[in-house]
Parts: sequence; structure tokens; C-alpha cells
Amino acid sequence: MNAAKMAIRFGLVALAGLALVGCQSKSYNSAPTGGGKSASLRAMEQVAIAAHKCWIASKDPAFKSYQMANELNNFGGTPRFLLVPAKHYGGKPLLVVQARGNSNRVEVFGPLMGESLGGRIGSDIARWQTGSSDCGAKA
Repeated sequence: MNAAKMAIRFGLVALAGLALVGCQSKSYNSAPTGGGKSASLRAMEQVAIAAHKCWIASKDPAFKSYQMANELNNFGGTPRFLLVPAKHYGGKPLLVVQARGNSNRVEVFGPLMGESLGGRIGSDIARWQTGSSDCGAKA
């Protein structure tokens, strides 16, 4: 094969390679629209700030046995926070509050929801999810 044909083939292979790379180029770190936060993260930030203010920082006696474990920026794409035993931060979560994907719907589950505190937790979360940061009535 002469040098001219080889140069043409090399150029075509290089061009095809660039075209293929251009077609497959995709940004895996692109931020969602709306300030770079997903709907689930925005919803969970709002709920987590109110929960911390009303349950933990206020030293509400109903929540003195618990502490919050904030996982709003976890790698699974499910922003959430947990209530865990105050004396065992790495313990099994007693309450999970989370939102998934691009939904602003907040899910609440865990053993605390089956106890007397469950009704209050549910009404607090529902109120905070609407945008209110009011602490409501204490138990």
C-alpha cells in the first residue's frame, strides 16, 4: 500500500473515531435544572431543616432519645435523614424520612411510626412538606 492511500485510511479512521466519541459524549455530572437541585433534594432540605429545628435543636422532650443523621447528599440519589438512638449514632435507624428521584413526595417509615409519636411525626412532616417551618404542638 502506498503512502498516500495509507494516509487517507488513517485520516478516515481518525475521523470515524472522533465522530464516534462525539456521538457518545455525555455529561454524567450534569446538574438538574432548578438551581442544580432535584425536586427530592429541595423537598428534603426543607423538611430536614424544620425537623432539626423543631425536634432536635429545640430540645423537644419527645425527641431527646434520638439524634438526626443527615444523608441529604448521599450517593444513592435518595436524599434522606434518619433518627437514630442518641447514645448509638451508628445504630439501626428508628425513623427514615426520604424522597426519591425528581419527586417532591416525602416518604416516612420506621419503627417510630408505629409508636405513639408516629402521629405527630406524620403531621409534622406533612406540614413541613407544604413549605411551613412551624413546629406545631409538642407532644
